Amino acid sequence: MNSYTRFAPIYDRLMREDIDYDRWTDYIEDIFAHFGKTPKLVCDLACGTGNITIPMAKRGYDMIGVDNSSQMLSIAREKAAGESLDIMFLSQSFTKLDLYGGCDAFLCMIDGFNYVLSPKSLFEIAKRIKTCFLEPGGIVIFDLSSRYKFETYIGNNTFVYDKDGIFYVWENKFYKKNGLLDMYINFFEKEGSRYKRFCERHLQKSYKEQEIKKIFLSAGFERVDSFSPLSFNPSQKADLRTVFVAT
Repeated sequence: MNSYTRFAPIYDRLMREDIDYDRWTDYIEDIFAHFGKTPKLVCDLACGTGNITIPMAKRGYDMIGVDNSSQMLSIAREKAAGESLDIMFLSQSFTKLDLYGGCDAFLCMIDGFNYVLSPKSLFEIAKRIKTCFLEPGGIVIFDLSSRYKFETYIGNNTFVYDKDGIFYVWENKFYKKNGLLDMYINFFEKEGSRYKRFCERHLQKSYKEQEIKKIFLSAGFERVDSFSPLSFNPSQKADLRTVFVAT
């Protein structure tokens, strides 16, 4: 569950249709400037196949990429090597983060923290980052899919995709009581004249904006700001995701 084991090889083909990673990288740099930060060493949590890590490295930042999926990291390493980039990729979970020293900034982009299924666990992660690995004056930038997105767009809906040799049926169940989204995806990938089937199940949790701010303030951060995606406008109820900046 949540390992992206079989999904890893086709992840980029699907995600790049929905996510403009270059624009998100621009936005991260805009956030650094907005908050007066000039980080050198940046840790990208839940880095996946490096779609944020690699563009950041190409812009001159020293990058560490952390992900729980060895399959995703294998692809990230291949992509980085193809760009002649020296990036440290670590196979670790959020809860067992163990770096070799401090970082000036942490990123967790495109829903990474939605995979943390309890406020207690998220608090422990935030506390560990702040206490053990974030340099004084550092910054943490992350985004979360909103409860509005889970309730009205994804939850209890079924999506079908058929393009370029990939067919999938994505079934979802949203539980309002605990804010959990249970996603079950049947993939069929074309190999020659046949389709190969595999399944993935993913669990995510929606957090309220004030809940996130309380967690990170309790973990020792002095300030937590929230924005509508790719902007510095205040977050809105109908946003599909919310961007948070903890300093």
